[in-house]
Amino acid sequence: MTPRFTASRRITVKVRTRSSAIIGTICLVASLALTTASADQPAAPRQAAAKVALKKVATAQNPTAGAAGPGGTVWIAERPGTVRVLDDQGLGEPVLDISDETTTDGERGLLGIAFDKEFAHFYISFTNLEGTSTVDEFAMRDGKIQPDTRRTVLTQTQPYSNHNGGDIKFGPDGYLYIALGDGGAGGDPHGNGQKLDTLLGKILRIDPSGGEPYAIPPDNPFVDDPDAKDEIWAYGLRNPWRFSFDAGTGDLLIGDVGQNDWEEIDWAPANSKGGENYGWSQMEGTHPFRGGTEPANHVPPVHEYDRTNLGCSVTGGYVYRGNAIPDLKGQYVYSDYCDGTVRSLQMENGKVTGANDLGVNGGEVISFAQGGDGELYVLAIGGSISRIDPV
Repeated sequence: MTPRFTASRRITVKVRTRSSAIIGTICLVASLALTTASADQPAAPRQAAAKVALKKVATAQNPTAGAAGPGGTVWIAERPGTVRVLDDQGLGEPVLDISDETTTDGERGLLGIAFDKEFAHFYISFTNLEGTSTVDEFAMRDGKIQPDTRRTVLTQTQPYSNHNGGDIKFGPDGYLYIALGDGGAGGDPHGNGQKLDTLLGKILRIDPSGGEPYAIPPDNPFVDDPDAKDEIWAYGLRNPWRFSFDAGTGDLLIGDVGQNDWEEIDWAPANSKGGENYGWSQMEGTHPFRGGTEPANHVPPVHEYDRTNLGCSVTGGYVYRGNAIPDLKGQYVYSDYCDGTVRSLQMENGKVTGANDLGVNGGEVISFAQGGDGELYVLAIGGSISRIDPV
């Protein structure tokens, strides 16, 4: 992995309707549908669910990610390569367009966006024209992207066009966390999930402002291991499709897409020192995968569900910390790309105490976004952006 800096790339503000985006969406539907699972974990008792509704607030072009922005806005990433700002007036024109630099084949495209705590920098996570996972940084001024400040922070080559991961978030500690899948194909043919000499199949933790192109936090779990990548925070992941930090507790929650049978949600407490091994590809959820042996340090998921019903690919969400729906506060909200039902988990100290069907369906739910006020938005790959509202 060699981070690269490209000074000549520019931001252009333009909107395109490309057949490749449509074809890419079809490929994404097919590739995700072939790789996963649904049905609720029977061990979790059902409790009364909060009463909610989905209020459609905007339509985007294949939205893939969202982030709370300055001034109470929510910034939306569109898979073909554009970023637009959602405010009280709706979804504005693109403020960023890298559609000439990315591709939407397989599961690729613009996959993640994030701001640092001060909204001083904006980060994008995308696959470039060669399919390489790339994280770039822009400085912000007065709530606007500064094009001339763009720099590449991190790159990782991808052997296949699926399982790229691509989500990025700043943790409560101020460091940037990056999710990368196991590299793709099926069954982790290169064994990347359990290897510590590759960034694939991992959650990374870096300090983008501490060095050029970034610094390694000194307390990362493998900094003293000569056989491991210093950037690694957690490993044993297949395709971590959306992770988040609980705005109330700082806990980390990860939706990891399964192979054939089990979808899982993984958890780590806010005081974790990192190094969690979530088991892939020896394990799929709590079950040995293809005769695998459970690692001694395996951290099992806090929740898993099988593919008995319509689900096939977990979409991780957020712990609700808004004020509009008191009965939902503290619950982890998530969905499934194929099933579309919005669900929640009630949790105490990393243990699921209840699993709820919230009674609304978001379509092909590809992601969630959390506004600065803690309210949640559901993003469907077909274009709809809906806010979860009280009934």
